[in-house]
Amino acid sequence: MDRRITEQAIGLILTEIGIRLGEAARIAKAAEACALAGSASEGVRVSMDLEQIFYETHRLQDAASLLNRLSGE
Repeated sequence: MDRRITEQAIGLILTEIGIRLGEAARIAKAAEACALAGSASEGVRVSMDLEQIFYETHRLQDAASLLNRLSGE
């Protein structure tokens, strides 16, 4: 594998992870605000959106790790 291309791909993946985790932080804050306002059930409903983000982020991390291993580092 061309290491330069692999490093670019890994960089893009890590950027995407950062974007998704930023979105997750915003969702978590919204869920917390709901709970603090007295609507715990609404907070849980809002926080359910985190599940998909965590799944996708984990898959992206797997991809970055695999690319790194395949590139020989």
